[in-house]
Amino acid sequence: MSTPGVVRRTLLDDLAASMLTLIAERKLAAGDPFESVRSLADRFKVAVPTVRETLRRLEATGAVELRHGSGVYVGPHIGRLVLANPLAPTPTADRLVELLQARVLIEPPVAALAAQVRSAEALDRMATDLAAAAELIAVGDHARLAEVNMDFHRNLAQASGNATLAEVVESVTVVNVREQLEILHIHGDRQTDLVEHQAILAAVRAGEAELAERLTREHLGGVLAVINERVHP
Repeated sequence: MSTPGVVRRTLLDDLAASMLTLIAERKLAAGDPFESVRSLADRFKVAVPTVRETLRRLEATGAVELRHGSGVYVGPHIGRLVLANPLAPTPTADRLVELLQARVLIEPPVAALAAQVRSAEALDRMATDLAAAAELIAVGDHARLAEVNMDFHRNLAQASGNATLAEVVESVTVVNVREQLEILHIHGDRQTDLVEHQAILAAVRAGEAELAERLTREHLGGVLAVINERVHP
């Protein structure tokens, strides 16, 4: 016999899936208004608190947005195939190493593809990121620098023209802000990061896929080596 907790989780999962199906059937896009909480409760024959809890879970993934005093809206991540866990715990040292190991495997081939496709808008955003990074290094704003560095890697993936790969890279970079701040704190070589990022952008702009892949692998591998040495001296 199922425990009440298991039954409740299944109910919330089923209700969330039904809401997402309804959004898809109506062809709603990010920012479009969705049904009210009361209307959803009547539609799916469940209690209002159950609807609210389900919507909060969907909001944590960016699928919906709850605006106080206004209602329920379709969220910015409604079309994503890959979503990170918004409730992930604070990372351990070993978790930081695993995160970088995953990035070393994932991002270099994506950089090679970016050098072949070279989405112009994404390349422009990468250049903007590097200019911002140089300014932040000068003023010592390390927290903001971590965000800009992750934006660079996200835009590098978007330059590949493959939305799914871009989502995968984002799931292990931008959304893991706490991990990235900890990596920056431990690694600490901000000027070297900037120079290496500049070299990666130059290779991508020039369409040199093998070089872009190698530079990205060396860049992330260097960070991994430092973190691994600090974590496991």
